[in-house]
Amino acid sequence: MSGFVSFVSSGPGDPELLTVKAVKLLGAADAVLFDDLSSGPILTHARKDADLVGVGKRAGRPSPRQDHVSQLLVEYAATGAHVVRLKSGDSGVFGRLEEEITALRQAGIGFEIVPGVTAASAAAAAANIPLTRRLTARRLQFITGHDVTGGLPEELNMAALADPEATTVVYMGKRTFAALAERLLVAGLPPETHALIALGVSTPDQSLSCHTVGELPEVLRAMETKAPVLILYGPLADEDLPR
Repeated sequence: MSGFVSFVSSGPGDPELLTVKAVKLLGAADAVLFDDLSSGPILTHARKDADLVGVGKRAGRPSPRQDHVSQLLVEYAATGAHVVRLKSGDSGVFGRLEEEITALRQAGIGFEIVPGVTAASAAAAAANIPLTRRLTARRLQFITGHDVTGGLPEELNMAALADPEATTVVYMGKRTFAALAERLLVAGLPPETHALIALGVSTPDQSLSCHTVGELPEVLRAMETKAPVLILYGPLADEDLPR
């Protein structure tokens, strides 16, 4: 008997940012395989008798192998269980969703994807700024700050990333932004371009600070934190940015 997997997006950390559908599915699931950033209060919505299995990955920490996580999903669903794979933010944004979907398809197991609030949206909301602006930020782009080796991805479209009329959000970029900033400035992005560092968005540890792209490498090098770091830069609304 084959079960079913719901890929549920938990948002950036605040349980009040869960969708209604996410809460319903958590309450009905036989098993919940959750990311680190989806733990804590969010798991109180799970059934008391549900299996809760931590499978999260965090940079610089021991983490389950992706193939192991995918196999766990298949094994739980193969028992006929309704499984919730709880992913932080929006599961389709840098969430290793594709590998897990592939494993389920190969095993003939059905699934659904429930969208959620991605960290970029939550960070902009926390800073009281829009991600897009009618005349000066007509394009929005998300990139990851590291590849599978932990280094800055090589094949980046630097012309797009240095576009002063685009808002760019860098996920997981704390360790590699210095290298990215160097390439951005060479590609023509003004060093005085506004930038926002967002830590632990929507959690009690949330911190927001405004800088420039030219200042960011030194600021990030001096920063000691275990919280997820998100970097936004571009034509952000200067008068509204937190100081």
